[in-house]
Amino acid sequence: MTLMKESFHRALPPPSEVAKADMDSTREKEEAGLQSVSRTGAVVPRKRAVGRLVMHSMAMFGREFCYAVEAAFVTPVLLSVGLPKNLYSLVWLISPVLGFVLQPVVGSASDNCTCSWGRRRPYILGLGIIMLLGMALYLNGDVMISAFIGERDKQRTWAIVITMLGVVLFDFAADFIDGPIKAYLFDVCSHQDKEKGLHYHALFTGLGGALGYLTGAVDWGQTVLGHSLISEFQVIFFIAALVFIICLTVHLRSIPEVPLLYENEETKFLLEVTESYKYSSIEEEIKNGYLKSTLLLLNTCFQDQRRMTLKSLLKTLLSMPSHYRYLCVSHLFGWMAFLSNMLFFTDFMGQVVYQGSPYAPHNSTLYLTYKAGVEMGCWGLCINAISSSVYSYVQKILLPYIGLKGLYFIGYLLFGLSTGLIGLFPNVYSTLALCSLFGVMSSTLYTVPFQLIAEYHREEEREWPQAAPGKDPNSQGRGKGIDCAALTCMVQLAQIILGVGLGLLVIVAGSAVTVISASTVALIGCCFVAFCVRYVE
Repeated sequence: MTLMKESFHRALPPPSEVAKADMDSTREKEEAGLQSVSRTGAVVPRKRAVGRLVMHSMAMFGREFCYAVEAAFVTPVLLSVGLPKNLYSLVWLISPVLGFVLQPVVGSASDNCTCSWGRRRPYILGLGIIMLLGMALYLNGDVMISAFIGERDKQRTWAIVITMLGVVLFDFAADFIDGPIKAYLFDVCSHQDKEKGLHYHALFTGLGGALGYLTGAVDWGQTVLGHSLISEFQVIFFIAALVFIICLTVHLRSIPEVPLLYENEETKFLLEVTESYKYSSIEEEIKNGYLKSTLLLLNTCFQDQRRMTLKSLLKTLLSMPSHYRYLCVSHLFGWMAFLSNMLFFTDFMGQVVYQGSPYAPHNSTLYLTYKAGVEMGCWGLCINAISSSVYSYVQKILLPYIGLKGLYFIGYLLFGLSTGLIGLFPNVYSTLALCSLFGVMSSTLYTVPFQLIAEYHREEEREWPQAAPGKDPNSQGRGKGIDCAALTCMVQLAQIILGVGLGLLVIVAGSAVTVISASTVALIGCCFVAFCVRYVE
């Protein structure tokens, strides 16, 4: 039985008999209450201003800025503290393993969070704090340890431990935070604004990465900050932390959430629909029995929302519809291809394109040539980040003409062809030019799969009224948080696969194998995107 908005309002007293609205309510409550109710009973968020969507995207800017700083400095930091080579793989594997196991748990927990501040923002704030802590540890760990421990041997051991802990914490939180940010966008925006928001996310992701790489290219030791602080790493931490705190604050103040304050959906729906009547206390009305009959009526339309145990969570993931699973697999192919190229790209430039050697003496021509190639690789990554921002805007123009399938297919195809050409014909200028196509893949991975998740949920919301009597609609329509988390898990799984397998291939066959592997996996993913992923018409 479907409860219509009109019939519900007829069941309520006329507005003349209801207490007058409180005109001094806060702006956030007013914005949260400005929603419409569709004929299926779903609460439809109102249209959001462009400025609000830009504010929401600032979290992606800050996150990617810090990611770029890590990419530029984490290897020099690990080398400077004396990390043994046999522990490198351990550093890069711990975080994705934790993320792959815990990401769905966090997604489910945020779906059921009853904090008065909202469902997603508490998790985003907590993960942001962990990011700052991890960045502080891996950029300042050796300085912190030297201030407390005097013995040189103990200093080295504890500096390695603290630096590794910082890298793991940072990667863990930076990977995790993407899921709640996407779910937050889906919760507070209409379908059209979700598409706009994802494009702004990709735009600011590219801008943040570009500025982060440029920040790493500056010689801060010769600046005022460099003379004021102990080391260049502290200058970088100060800048990155300041940028991230500002971006995170703007993001958290961007769009208010409607808190999930009640244990079941019927009470939450009742509160939202009666917002225009401004009852002094909905709980008082329920206690007085005034709306008891209405609650009984609503109970036939909505199911209680229960907290998921880990066992039921795993069952939910395994019982996902096939089109969700196919989307996750295609996302896995995409990230395996992208990361296998990006993680070793600067090394590829130094060894293959510039014909240098990282193992030569540091004052030798071979080593200096390798170092020049690494610096040129950083500029290539900067080009990739800028092109990602530009293409995120171009996507909006192309979408009405070629649809999500065309965007998804083009992203994988161009990346596969570009990495293949770089591997077959390594040249400085052609490689830098083809780096612009890396940005097409980056923007695609950050937008199209999440747009498809939004399309799937929109389709399911339309189908719920036609569900068979007694059928639980939630069996088909899980929370957006857990679906975003399942998709984000593929990033961690890709890191685990590459951390275990690609490192051995590089040792055996050299850095050239990375771009060839990226091209092969991307072209396989291209076929998967074309023939296996379902697109909503």
